[in-house]
Amino acid sequence: MASPFDTSGITTGSDGIRRYDGLPRNLVQMLRRSTELVPTREAVVELGGARLSYRQLLDASARVAGGLRAAGSAPGSRAAIRLSNGADWVLAFFGCQLAGVVAVPVNTRLTDDEVRYVVEDSGAGFTFEPGASLPDGDPVVDDSAGPDDVAAIFYTSGTTGFPKGAMTTHHNFLSNAESARRVIGMTQGEPTRTLVSVPLFHVTGCNSQLLALTHLGGTTVVMPQFEVQAFLQAIAAERIDNLVSVPAIFWLAINQPNFAEHDVSVVRFLSYGGAPIAPELVRSIMAAFPAARVGNGFGLTETSSLATYLPHAWAAENADSVGFAVPVDDLRLRDPDSRSGVGELLVRGPNVVKGYWNKAQATAETFVDGWLHTGDLALMDDEGLVRIVDRAKDMINRGGENVYCVEVENVLAGAPGVFEAAVVAVPDPMMGEKVGAVLVPVPGRQIDVDAVVSYTAEHLAEFKVPQYVAVRSEPLPRNPGGKVLKPVLREKTVWGEPLR
Repeated sequence: MASPFDTSGITTGSDGIRRYDGLPRNLVQMLRRSTELVPTREAVVELGGARLSYRQLLDASARVAGGLRAAGSAPGSRAAIRLSNGADWVLAFFGCQLAGVVAVPVNTRLTDDEVRYVVEDSGAGFTFEPGASLPDGDPVVDDSAGPDDVAAIFYTSGTTGFPKGAMTTHHNFLSNAESARRVIGMTQGEPTRTLVSVPLFHVTGCNSQLLALTHLGGTTVVMPQFEVQAFLQAIAAERIDNLVSVPAIFWLAINQPNFAEHDVSVVRFLSYGGAPIAPELVRSIMAAFPAARVGNGFGLTETSSLATYLPHAWAAENADSVGFAVPVDDLRLRDPDSRSGVGELLVRGPNVVKGYWNKAQATAETFVDGWLHTGDLALMDDEGLVRIVDRAKDMINRGGENVYCVEVENVLAGAPGVFEAAVVAVPDPMMGEKVGAVLVPVPGRQIDVDAVVSYTAEHLAEFKVPQYVAVRSEPLPRNPGGKVLKPVLREKTVWGEPLR
């Protein structure tokens, strides 16, 4: 099947990688181009704070760049950004780009020891500290960076071990921004407006919202912190037509008692991703935002955000899928199982990062012959539709039958009374491993375990249905990047007797 996305203006290089024609050379040229195109249009809005036009954003970022240079940051050096969401975060990031300095976004949820590791590992010579004034100096606009020069280092948030810094080049960023434009169906210069409700230190908020909208000449509205009523109010007040967030936020929003009082008719594009989503929730989102084209985005830090996207026409009937490869990416499965067809998902494309900072062995293991080994186990049909079934390390081997945790979690996400679910292996002397589910109830409700198991049995083969279920009142344990800490669940969950 041909790609459902716009594939015009794409050239294949001698390395086999496809690239978009006509992209700016670097992020500085991207910002300048949009400033020339729409100088007075709002570029960045902080809810309750600053409102910056493109001209103001470029001028203020140039002064931050001058301040970095005055503080001793030379081109190619690193600067850590420890700021929360807001206009200052954006100015710090673009200030780095205009100074030729590599930005190192730091997760604000990290402990002091973890922050110290990121700053020291990256070799950051300057840190944007919370509460401190941004550096200021004579304007500097250095647009000499090449497409393959590193523009930022995003540290991945693995569930074990120290994080790894993904070296993201200017071309990586720009390829992702163009992919975001094409899969959603927007046009250059369109006055679209997005609402950032997720952290800017993650690639969704930074790469697929802030930078994608800057590439388009659109407006990025930033929430300093998430609050559901502020989220709903901002949609109408700020004329948000491009809404992006995680499934949990959409669930919370549409289940507010006063949701119907909010005008969401302005939303034309709505994208979710980052977690399993129940088919019922997809249908609820479509009903709640009837004017929106709905889609599911999937990617990793290592793919600069988007690797696949599920367009509106497929969303309702394929809610368990992450869609098709973005226009310039190639996908394949490594060592697919002869029975199930499941294999490790590999990605090749101009959005795949350069490697891991100071981690030669990890780079060699993960980036092989131009292909990113994602560690995700997936199915891919003849049309190219991809379904992520698990992380390679999370697969359960139940008496020789492979059970993919994500597949079970996808079903549990739609079970009655379930707000969060995590599936892990429970050791078993006969079967080796059995399926265990840790459930968190919807706020204000209780979970009927029998009803959940019955629901699961209606949607999954018998051997995939959880045999152990534990219900907890507190949220699932997560690392600072939001990933569920399954080793903690395996170690600390008290399972009791099996259900059958």
